[in-house]
Amino acid sequence: MSPKELLYIEDALGHTKQIKTVCTDFAGQLGDTELSNFLQSIAQKQQQTFDRIYNLL
Repeated sequence: MSPKELLYIEDALGHTKQIKTVCTDFAGQLGDTELSNFLQSIAQKQQQTFDRIYNLL
């Protein structure tokens, strides 16, 4: 794997981690249970995506 390809993967991992963090934070601040649950499901999917990419390495 070239250094440039590794940088792309690191960026993708960073973005998925950031999206998960933002969704989790907002879900904890919301009073609407349905919307909070929706954001938590997005956070879980982002974690799954992160894990899949990381495990490919």
